[in-house]
Amino acid sequence: MINLLRKPFNLRRPTTPINSKKMGNWAEQLAFDWLSAHGLQPQARNFHCRYGEIDLIMKDGTCLVFIEVKYRKNSTYGSAEDSITSKKCQRLTASAETYLLTKGISNNAEIRFDAIAISPNKESDLDCTINWIKNILV
Repeated sequence: MINLLRKPFNLRRPTTPINSKKMGNWAEQLAFDWLSAHGLQPQARNFHCRYGEIDLIMKDGTCLVFIEVKYRKNSTYGSAEDSITSKKCQRLTASAETYLLTKGISNNAEIRFDAIAISPNKESDLDCTINWIKNILV
């Protein structure tokens, strides 16, 4: 079951033009701050392995949560949610398995895969809407 939580978060996007890498870093920081404010505990950021990257790894109680962060400045090429494809989910799963192995975490550990989709709020071109999608692989 996918649990959607939409909540406006009053944080201003950078107003000066910046490249997509810096905008991605800004979106990841926003997601990190937002999830931390909602009680998740940071474990790792930008975990890289041969299968790809996991943007954020956090704990929600006893559950280890692997989080994909997506940002779209507009919906010309689809929403941020639309960019989370089955191929991306496969890479995320393989990367999570690698993380668990490298950290010596048991196969029986409680884990979850979430996504944070960030998009401009329709009422204002500067405020953002954060869509926290829990259990994206269910």
